[in-house]
Amino acid sequence: MYYFKTYTPRFLLVSLSLLIALGLTMSFPCQGKPLSDPGRFFRSGNGKISIRNEHTGREAHVNLFDADGRLNKRTLNEIDRVFSLPDDREGEHISLRLIFLLDYFSDLAAPGKTIHLISGYRNPAYNQKLKDAGGNVARTSTHMDGMAIDFYLEGVSGKDLWEAIRKENCCGVGHYGGASIHLDSGRPRFWEAATSKVGTRESEFNRKAYLSTEYDRYRQGEGLRFFLTSLSDFPFGIHRTASLFRDVEGKDDAATLTIQVRNGEECIMIRDRGEARSIYATLPSGLEPGRYRVRLDFCMRPFEQMPAMILSNEIEIVKE
Repeated sequence: MYYFKTYTPRFLLVSLSLLIALGLTMSFPCQGKPLSDPGRFFRSGNGKISIRNEHTGREAHVNLFDADGRLNKRTLNEIDRVFSLPDDREGEHISLRLIFLLDYFSDLAAPGKTIHLISGYRNPAYNQKLKDAGGNVARTSTHMDGMAIDFYLEGVSGKDLWEAIRKENCCGVGHYGGASIHLDSGRPRFWEAATSKVGTRESEFNRKAYLSTEYDRYRQGEGLRFFLTSLSDFPFGIHRTASLFRDVEGKDDAATLTIQVRNGEECIMIRDRGEARSIYATLPSGLEPGRYRVRLDFCMRPFEQMPAMILSNEIEIVKE
């Protein structure tokens, strides 16, 4: 097992700030040797989640971890069913980062209470149907990638919860009024009904594409899985070689990563959402521990409006 000395103090500091903001008082597969699962993410609660789908009635009252501290795969399957993730997506789960964020923020705002899910996974056809019907739905919604939830916590103000989450600048959080909020594990951003820009064409031409990793923390030499999300159009290509950077702007390159492919192509074509969620590379074994971002360069861009490159969320590399 590998635990992090900074994990508990960081959690307590962030927890206290969130509790104050809320007006409360304290009362997908990776390669290589795994870290302890509770330390995989920058934000995590106690690992116990109670969640109910308000449309289907499905519920899960589970512990995310086995007795040895590893992720409980059976538990993940139960959560997938509550989110309405199709059974035919073998090996796929709702975003682990989303689940851990949900665990974290629900523990702070309403420990022990049920998370009431209003909207979980949406397939692209259903998402478009909602949009055509006039719903406040984005064409590139992270719900289609299993990275979003609309929910409420009984007795907790939606506006207060939204305010507290957005201050952490960790994820996507929206509030359209009432008790419910939108939470996703995509690009850090926040919005209200008047600022959502859902009715605009801002996200077309893959302009809002986002690159995320499965976990926040990795060991030296471990495998990475990437997800390209918030995509409006296919196909397009990515360069076989990616770069690791130690600064937020992607200028101070520290190492090179090679994207895994079967046929050796230099421009790897991404033809659908499945391929966009199945991008793999391996971290260098001697990489200096610290915080990094991955830069992925595009090729065969279908639109000039599509960015030439993209930076991932921040990850932390720890010693073997």
